[in-house]
Amino acid sequence: MTTARTLPVWGSLTGFTEAHFVDRAPVGQQDVVVIGAGIAGLSTAVCLAREGRQVTVIDRQGLGEGETLRTTAHLASALDDRFYQLARWHGEVGARLAAASHVAAIDWIEDIATSALRDCGFQRVPGFLFPHDGSCKPLQQELRAARRAGLRVDYLEEGLPELPGFGPILRFEDQARVDIASYLLTLAETAQASGVRFHRARVGEVQGGASPALVLDTGERIAAAAVVVATNVPFHETVALHTKQAAYRTYVVAGRAPRGAVPDALMWDDGDPYHYVRLHDPGDNPDEVVVIVGGEDHKTGQEDDPTAYVRLQEWTRERFPAVTGFTHAWSGQIIEPADGLAFIGADAGGMDNVYVATGDSGNGITHGTIAGLLISDLIQGRENPWAELYDPRRKIVKSAGEWMRENANVVLQYRDWIAPGDQQRLDELALGDGAVIRRGFHRVAVYRDGSGALHAYSARCTHLGCAVRWSATEKSWDCPCHGSRFDAVSGKVLNGPAEAPLASFELEDAAIAS
Repeated sequence: MTTARTLPVWGSLTGFTEAHFVDRAPVGQQDVVVIGAGIAGLSTAVCLAREGRQVTVIDRQGLGEGETLRTTAHLASALDDRFYQLARWHGEVGARLAAASHVAAIDWIEDIATSALRDCGFQRVPGFLFPHDGSCKPLQQELRAARRAGLRVDYLEEGLPELPGFGPILRFEDQARVDIASYLLTLAETAQASGVRFHRARVGEVQGGASPALVLDTGERIAAAAVVVATNVPFHETVALHTKQAAYRTYVVAGRAPRGAVPDALMWDDGDPYHYVRLHDPGDNPDEVVVIVGGEDHKTGQEDDPTAYVRLQEWTRERFPAVTGFTHAWSGQIIEPADGLAFIGADAGGMDNVYVATGDSGNGITHGTIAGLLISDLIQGRENPWAELYDPRRKIVKSAGEWMRENANVVLQYRDWIAPGDQQRLDELALGDGAVIRRGFHRVAVYRDGSGALHAYSARCTHLGCAVRWSATEKSWDCPCHGSRFDAVSGKVLNGPAEAPLASFELEDAAIAS
């Protein structure tokens, strides 16, 4: 079960899962257990295996079945949260460390990708930041901040001839792109060749201490010397990190264009929500490339709008008229920390010998790679210059306004419990549609599948009790508080932090339910 119904442009990795993931729990004391087989988990596994550690990777579904294959795989040191903002939150030294860590991550990815036998689609490209409204003042502010952070960046007053009408542009050197499916498969094969073992199982509990352990949903307990929770969002904590970050849904479209018609670069505007662009060369047509465009972000479970894809297509046609047809559309989950940088390191809740990686902030591939480099150092007992910057236990002080705004928004979502349902007559619920109805004191999430059968669950999110809402785009039940998502048919968890599925609800009135 993947995290969404929409299909990205990247290839499937189910072949590796079927061939190499064992469908039973590992036996005996483990050295290091990594929970999660996405970019952060596999990067950590490879780094630790190269240190001679025995690593076991456990994932409930398999390779890349979470959010990694739903990214656009921008490899950027020109971070989405502007460097003038990062300097305000983390100081000038912190901004320089943030830039340096992402530069190191891109270099590490390049080393893995270019040494592989398969083509991972890795390409160094420039990055272009342009104003969404023609104003050059924010660009000049970012120019100064990015240069102080150590990046190679230039201000192009006249813009680019290839992008007429975009206005002034910042050009960042040494950015990159990659085919994330090919790269993740290469990373998995590298891990396996280094002795990493893969298991398909669901972890229900993590225990810290001198002898940490994890407990599977089957009740089996697995002891280890260290545990790494690399599951996009930590499922083992209720509050420690979830009040310091928020889940956002982002949307992506992809279409074909003649080769050379669109610059081979990473591109972003500075709007809110912003747009981001890159090329992908699947190698199936010498005359064409794929243009990938994302944006239209909103908080998960809030402001769901199926027309987001239409708006992205319109935005693309207006600025890149060479894109004449669209082939793919999908969405993904972005975890936004209140101060712009991921939470990577020792468990925020104080569990000894437990480590976490979360808060990708729109730069998931580089943040996930940083997680491998940093957590492996911590487990090996080495100092790392980035440790304090990414510490999950750090205080959100200088970004307290953002923290308060996000958490005030969460509190407001609980009002759903006193609101009426979306509709009361289930006979009006169309095939493939869902709605929250009220039955007495209960809010009930009801989905009618393509055959007409109804699937009803309590609308109470199993994380902290917020009421879920229907996502027409992904056919899922999404929590507007902390971003948990649930399958419409089975009620199973698609995205954490929720651990348990939605509770089933018996619709007693057959006439109404028909």
